[in-house]
Amino acid sequence: MSFNTFGHMFRVTTFGESHGPAIGCVVDGCPPRIPLTEADIQPYLDKRRPGQSRFTTQRQEPDAVKILSGVFVDEASGRQVTTGTPIALVIENVGQRSKDYSDIQDKYRPGHADYTYDIKYGLRDYRGGGRQSARETAMRVGAGAIARKIVPGLGVRGALIQMGPHRVERARWDWAEVERNPFFCPDARLAAMLEDYLDGVRKRGSSTGAVIEIVADGVPPGLGAPIYGKLDGDLAAALMSINAVKGVEIGAGFGAAELSGEENADEMRMGNDGKPVFLSNNAGGILGGISTGQPIVARFAVKPTSSILIPRRTVDRHGKDTEISTKGRHDPCVGIRAVPIGEAMVACVIADHYLRQRGQVGEPPAWPS
Repeated sequence: MSFNTFGHMFRVTTFGESHGPAIGCVVDGCPPRIPLTEADIQPYLDKRRPGQSRFTTQRQEPDAVKILSGVFVDEASGRQVTTGTPIALVIENVGQRSKDYSDIQDKYRPGHADYTYDIKYGLRDYRGGGRQSARETAMRVGAGAIARKIVPGLGVRGALIQMGPHRVERARWDWAEVERNPFFCPDARLAAMLEDYLDGVRKRGSSTGAVIEIVADGVPPGLGAPIYGKLDGDLAAALMSINAVKGVEIGAGFGAAELSGEENADEMRMGNDGKPVFLSNNAGGILGGISTGQPIVARFAVKPTSSILIPRRTVDRHGKDTEISTKGRHDPCVGIRAVPIGEAMVACVIADHYLRQRGQVGEPPAWPS
């Protein structure tokens, strides 16, 4: 299987399967002398870790990360820092239960990649989906923790803004609330309602989808390149690479189709610091594929979990019609744990473009000239 690497200057290669002994990644291109320990990475992995509430899979994984290479203790400061060489991270799998999948080893789960993997490779790892499992995304979160340290002043945070038909009320948006409920939801009233809603979905043996919003602050202007190196193009590709994601939008996104030209255009005025100020952000912080210095806003839609208890019609790899009911431990809404994954992918893309910009242009040109 090829194509396990993403990024150009900041490159991430992941490896491992859901029910293998471990998962891991190699991060290449990280500049030297950046303080980095396991303690810098673990909090982000803890946000994604399974089994933290009744609303996610009950698979118990500590997701304790180990740094295997790419760091050294700086004698001058006494701190462990990056060396500029590849950083290898690994997480041991300890909570897998492969026997849960023995009944479906020859059946294709509707909505899953079982059929397409079998068609492409001639075999598939049915134990939790193998490489197609969202278990792989833990390593993206680890890489994202490193990426956040590369861009000075960068802040990336995400929130669940819709589950099924239920949407947040923007007037009640509170970033602090995201850390106070198991859904990463910024609307306290909606978060309380989602408990009963998702309990009902879970008890029916079904699942539901979600929409996640990611906001990146402190992004310097000038990142990205016209035509084939657009920042929003790379962000869209990175977010679409997350398991179960079926749609991505930047800024106003599809909503821009409902706006007039004067409504959509983000008007500008000169600020007190002598730099332009945008009066709105329908562009999501990106114009012509290049960052404006405004917050970058991206949203992505996550489909309902395909592994559900409700029987569905399918076929097996021997060409026979059959039915399937997927047992095991699964998220009734994979969108919940997609929040830290989306944050990580946005951080990785921005770090990559930051290093590209630094390599091609160096210090940003003065404005106005």
